[in-house]
Amino acid sequence: MSERNSMPLPISASISDDSNDLTADLDLGFDGAEDILRVWRRGMRPDPDLTVSEWADAHRKLSSRASAEPGQYRTARTPYLREIMDALSPRHPAQRISFMKAAQVGATEAGNNWIGFVIHHAPGPMLAVLPTVEMAKRSSRGRLDPLIAESPALRERVNPARSRDAGNSMLSKEFPGGILVLTGANSATGLRSMPARYIFLDEVDAYPASADEEGDPVTLAEARTTTFSHRRKVFMVSTPTIRGISRIEREYEASDQRRYFVPCPHCGHMQWLQFERLRWDKGRPDTAAYHCEGCEKPIAEHHKTQMLEKGEWRATAISTDPHSIGFHLSALYSPLGWKSWQQIARDWLAAQGSEEMLRAARNTLLGETWVESGDAPEWQRLAERREAFGTQIPEGGLFLTAGVDVQKDRIEVDVWAWGRGLESWLVDHIVIAGGPDDPACWDKLTMLLGRTWACANGAVMLIGKLAIDTGYEAPAVYAWARKQGFDQVSPIKGLEGFNRATPVSGPTFVDATIGGKRLRRGARLWSVANATFKTETYRYLRLERPSDEDRALGVCDAPGTVHLPDWIDTEWLKQLVAEQLVTVRNKRGYSHPEWQKMRERNEALDCRVYARAAAWIMGADRWDEATWRRLEEQAGVETRPAPQLEVPFEPTTPAAPKAGTPTTPRRKRRAYTPNFMRD
Repeated sequence: MSERNSMPLPISASISDDSNDLTADLDLGFDGAEDILRVWRRGMRPDPDLTVSEWADAHRKLSSRASAEPGQYRTARTPYLREIMDALSPRHPAQRISFMKAAQVGATEAGNNWIGFVIHHAPGPMLAVLPTVEMAKRSSRGRLDPLIAESPALRERVNPARSRDAGNSMLSKEFPGGILVLTGANSATGLRSMPARYIFLDEVDAYPASADEEGDPVTLAEARTTTFSHRRKVFMVSTPTIRGISRIEREYEASDQRRYFVPCPHCGHMQWLQFERLRWDKGRPDTAAYHCEGCEKPIAEHHKTQMLEKGEWRATAISTDPHSIGFHLSALYSPLGWKSWQQIARDWLAAQGSEEMLRAARNTLLGETWVESGDAPEWQRLAERREAFGTQIPEGGLFLTAGVDVQKDRIEVDVWAWGRGLESWLVDHIVIAGGPDDPACWDKLTMLLGRTWACANGAVMLIGKLAIDTGYEAPAVYAWARKQGFDQVSPIKGLEGFNRATPVSGPTFVDATIGGKRLRRGARLWSVANATFKTETYRYLRLERPSDEDRALGVCDAPGTVHLPDWIDTEWLKQLVAEQLVTVRNKRGYSHPEWQKMRERNEALDCRVYARAAAWIMGADRWDEATWRRLEEQAGVETRPAPQLEVPFEPTTPAAPKAGTPTTPRRKRRAYTPNFMRD
């Protein structure tokens, strides 16, 4: 070893008191002194104190894979997001930030900016929750991977995804000082996997009512932040759904309810944009303009950019929690080039006449909840609409389901026929005396499974699926259902609350006692959101029927129309409309809708819900056009034209093969056929 390399390396340094610059005298004896000095200076310099919006403007790059406007992110494009993102910064005192908004206003990108900021500037454990695990995977591939790949500041902190690198997987991203975990609200395991300082809850109104039957997903996720106390941040984002059950509405109403006020370009009056002030000439949505509430002058679309730049958020209420703030935004604020006022007017006009489309428009355009009408139709009105069926199953009925309600002294059964668009006909009402303790009662119910009903063309039908309630004497129900086989019989359990996305879930395997012997996982049980199907039933019962003149012109009944036979008595009709949707408050003061009985007996409504659940289990809500056509051919019904939104089922002539390509025919995929249609 040379003498130079064997000598100790003296290092002396001094830091000036009147500046932040580091000055150092280094006698290193080799050529790397300048490089080490540069690194040392950079390490001593404090990180810039950025907000989330400032970080996004400096470091965020939008990918063409995830954005219609790729390139450098600019908060000035959506000025209303600036204060929302800055509230997510560590120095802001807010701990719970809720954002109730219309569709496509940039809320998810604001959340992604927050994720990037945490990785780069405020590392810590972070949990991002989407409605399902599958959606979390899609978000990881479509949004987070481009976020990291296109932003150099993030790319150097998150290792590239490799099969052997557990630090960067589809649902987990490790970075210096922290980790990002993605999960679905339907996974209780993912929600309780780790403590988290930051939680991003996206589209909370699409979350299931319970995560694997372990409780509310939002509550489970927020429990992860307990150890971080005042340093935590929870960002809750969603388009709202139904009044009373909307999570984001509940959070917003408990906050200070901020609205984005913008100035009128004519008089300068500050106001938040309301749909009632968007006006257009009758039948001409292209003339839509916003009218100022101060001077009543029309505001043209091109003024919107300047209005958004000068806008400001203002609280309109006092929050019950001083650390909770909330924001609301409608599609009226969409920047130029996104959703225009003219397009909003067109979408609103197109939704008229359809309750489902109006609900979607109110949720996605206005960012407001939909008020369900739980008013039951008058039973006298239903009695006037009873019809005389020419056969047991009128033309249009394509398959049968049965709903069974077990009572102490009897078993009640209603058999419904279903057609396209969930149009339905009550085919039979059967009361089996004896109750669940009488074996003869179950024998009669078994015989019903083999009974046939006549169609209009002379053919006969069996019950495709029978759904039986397990709320009373569940062991007896499980024993009978297991004996019949679960292909035709489905035990069900009614749940409180709404679930429009998945009104029927399962099956889950439950223990059952058969012949005095306990069988582990001996029965299959389906869970049914009764409130969802009750609301649907009342909506269908309120549909207007075409007049005789309209029928002469070929106008058919609307999808979902409920047909009742003339032989049904008034007691059954009263049972069908025996409940009412009312708004109640829980112990914490939150209001929610709840179905309550207005009279003692409601078996007809329950049986209708169970029969509807049976149709859902069979797959009627998800069948394609080819399946409906095969059902019509089987029932001898003249094929109806396909709905406008579906692709017509027409045979196509195969094109001639290109020169040089093999002509060996491919294996033909077997078309889907429901179980009850198979031989």
